[in-house]
Amino acid sequence: MRLLLIRHGQTIDNVHGVLGAVVPGPGLTALGQRQAAAIPAALASEEIAAIYVSTMVRTQQTAAALAADRNLEPQVLDGLREITSGDLEGRSDEEATHLYMRTIFSWWQSLDGRIPGGEDGHEFYARFEQAVAGIASAHREETVAVVSHGAAMRAWASYASTNIDPEFSRSHPLENTAMIVLEGTPEEGWRTTSWGSEPVGGYQLDDETAPDPTSEALA
Repeated sequence: MRLLLIRHGQTIDNVHGVLGAVVPGPGLTALGQRQAAAIPAALASEEIAAIYVSTMVRTQQTAAALAADRNLEPQVLDGLREITSGDLEGRSDEEATHLYMRTIFSWWQSLDGRIPGGEDGHEFYARFEQAVAGIASAHREETVAVVSHGAAMRAWASYASTNIDPEFSRSHPLENTAMIVLEGTPEEGWRTTSWGSEPVGGYQLDDETAPDPTSEALA
């Protein structure tokens, strides 16, 4: 199958660099709405069989224009939500954001690392992989759009893909409504065929001033 992983549009948390992973979370900003509205035209050549979103409002609002354009009803899966921020929820200081992302990137060495008060790698990958496996089972030979979250997408795509590594994910940003394309199956493995760092609608929809820790390339 072909999996189009699309990050949600901009939220107020992204604008202020706040760690926010509690459901339902904030909706889209005006820029986020424009980013979402640009998705149907940007994906006009894709024959999308289904759309999946997380339990968080921002993914559902991001998928709305694409769903209306394709006459599809987005399906909600809890496993697609953002990596929990635990005790770091609501913080935007450098110590918190670095600890959050550093813990996530430590999972390539060991899944035992735990975000304080949040998930460890075992828990995150188990629930995200379960969601993807269910999608793949229902759409073996089809293209599916999945609207998810920055940290979750970067972590899972790098973990699941046979052709990219943690350093690639660490050094490649993933702005709001940027898309990662993977092909394969859970049984045979996944290959990342495209990693678009900018919004699918183009750089004009990017907000270069937003200090968003889950989107940025990391040292």
